[in-house]
Amino acid sequence: MALEMKVPSPGESISEVEIAEWLVQDGDYVEKDQAVAEVDSDKATLELPAEASGIITLKAEEGDVVEVGQVVCLIDTEAEKPGDSSDDKKDEKKGEEKKEEKESKSSEDKKEDAGKDKSSSDAKKDQKESYASGSPSPAAKKKLDEKGIDAKDVKGTGRDGRITKEDAEKAEGKPSMGTPGNGSRGESRSKMSMLRRKVAERLVSAKNETAMLTTFNEVDMQPIFDLRSEYKEKFKEKHGVSLGFMSFFTLAVVRALDKFPAVNSMIDGKEMITYDYKDISIAVSGPKGLMVPVMRNTENLSFRGVEQEVKRLATRARDGKITVDEMTGGTFTISNGGVFGSMLSTPIINPPQSGILGMHNIVERPVAIDGKVEIRPIMYVALSYDHRIIDGRESVGFLVAVKEALEDPKELLMDGNVKKALEL
Repeated sequence: MALEMKVPSPGESISEVEIAEWLVQDGDYVEKDQAVAEVDSDKATLELPAEASGIITLKAEEGDVVEVGQVVCLIDTEAEKPGDSSDDKKDEKKGEEKKEEKESKSSEDKKEDAGKDKSSSDAKKDQKESYASGSPSPAAKKKLDEKGIDAKDVKGTGRDGRITKEDAEKAEGKPSMGTPGNGSRGESRSKMSMLRRKVAERLVSAKNETAMLTTFNEVDMQPIFDLRSEYKEKFKEKHGVSLGFMSFFTLAVVRALDKFPAVNSMIDGKEMITYDYKDISIAVSGPKGLMVPVMRNTENLSFRGVEQEVKRLATRARDGKITVDEMTGGTFTISNGGVFGSMLSTPIINPPQSGILGMHNIVERPVAIDGKVEIRPIMYVALSYDHRIIDGRESVGFLVAVKEALEDPKELLMDGNVKKALEL
């Protein structure tokens, strides 16, 4: 019995996926629940497990875009698992010997007949090959030579795939790279995954369809440095996770969103939706590209809760185990480019959200403190926002509120009781 394996739905809004990689070969014996393929949706890369044990027949190629519900492989559930017994090997050897004997006899019988028709078939073959798939017509060849385009880089639309003059006229050559130098000038091409293509589309859409503006500020991180230096060992020993910067920034954002709810809003047609909960998306660099898992109801999370959730989601994203549901939604995003050394950037809004906070690297800089110059660890922060629903007063006020909370975390984020806030 051949079991048809269809593409399952990764999420409600996803109608098609791309076969990123087959993890088995055509004709392999697979076990039930064994991962047979990786499929890319526009939100995540997911594994496709075998629904039964048996010999698999692939019905789609790597790179194919297939619809949800489409059959991508067959599994012969009645096929026996291959063994290595001596009887099996003897039977296989006998079968091969008989096959070779039969093929040898057949080829000798056909030699005489083949010779008779060779002269006429060769002529026809030579004529056909002159019009083989991918070969240009004389006019097309001239046009391609003028443009400096190789015929193998052009797809023909003529009979048997022949390249026509129209194909040559439409073909576009590579942009000029100037006068070649003496060094190596090799290049390679690779197909962008569906996830990467979707990310690219969303980024361009965000730039084109929102009135995006960015405001900046700087944060003196010394108070957070002091708290982490004093409590990070106890915190990790008690809770099993590190006391990082993300929990401070997340809780500072939650506080600022309470003060400026327009930043926690979205546009839906002619209406503005404001949320009373805070689902914070965190940008994570995964093996397949940028992923943005969501921490739900962060207004109910403590420092411990945030750090544990950040670790869980980041690990799942980097291991390729993140689900579509875990990346769906979000009312505001935090992006930490500082881990890669970024000093300053203008982060792009994650639609349909209206705001994103960019964290950057921390550098010791001279600053004026009470009329004296001191060296402090300073981080530049950036808030990109949709100016259609967030005014300058709200955006600047939001970022100032984040700055205030980070520079006075004991009072504004811990209610004056550090040990209680850290659950120590």
